Amino acid sequence: MLRPFETKGLVLYNRNFREEDKLVKIFTEQAGKRMFFVKHAANSRLASVIQPLIVADLLVKINDEGLSYIEDYHSVATFPKINQDLFKLAHATYIAALADASIHDNQIDPALFAFLSKTLDLMEKGLDEAILTNIFEIQILSRFGVSLNFHDCVFCHRVGQPFDFSFRYNGVICPEHYGKDSHRCHLDPNVPYLLNQFQAVRFEDLETISLHDEMKAKLRQFIDQLYEEYVGIHLKPKKFLDSLQDWGQILKKNEEQNETNSH
Repeated sequence: MLRPFETKGLVLYNRNFREEDKLVKIFTEQAGKRMFFVKHAANSRLASVIQPLIVADLLVKINDEGLSYIEDYHSVATFPKINQDLFKLAHATYIAALADASIHDNQIDPALFAFLSKTLDLMEKGLDEAILTNIFEIQILSRFGVSLNFHDCVFCHRVGQPFDFSFRYNGVICPEHYGKDSHRCHLDPNVPYLLNQFQAVRFEDLETISLHDEMKAKLRQFIDQLYEEYVGIHLKPKKFLDSLQDWGQILKKNEEQNETNSH
């Protein structure tokens, strides 16, 4: 049975279906993730609102047993700065895919919808896309059933120490207890410190966060380890993001070399 109602929605992706139609995956605020059928998509009046990373107020008919339908729309919002910057777009596409992977279809999760939307808004405003992505990754771990302790030593519960992380104990250990795990990660202590901050950071604090490239690289490497160990998903947008960052490093080295040669 089709249920009509209005909801805000964020387009995750679309794909071709038959010759002229499309299937559009939309994360809706009030009905969770749903697959929508759009007939004759290229010539449809809906063509402009079924592109990835479009946010709109939608009048929809929800089908709990199959494909749903878009009846009408208004208040369309896009992310022009994200779409004009390949690095921002790669990060935005990845966190959208991560949100998609973190909950089941039809599962209503307005908090996650708000978190994803706000993260994209901040990315559009020019905040560091790499840091925003890291924060999103850490805070969404709970949707995958993962709870990690970056706040206090798992043995003595002391805080404010130069912690290291232990996969064996699923949390941080202080210098007095480094010996409990001979395979501890040997992290820069700033990494678990920052991840502890990221777990509870408020949006209004984000404009004050600034990290140098070396620290961002350390965070990226360790968060990848966490996801490999605890989540185990391998998303295509993440692979593209990784390859793009590799190219970015090559371009940066070439620019630095050219500057050195010019002097």
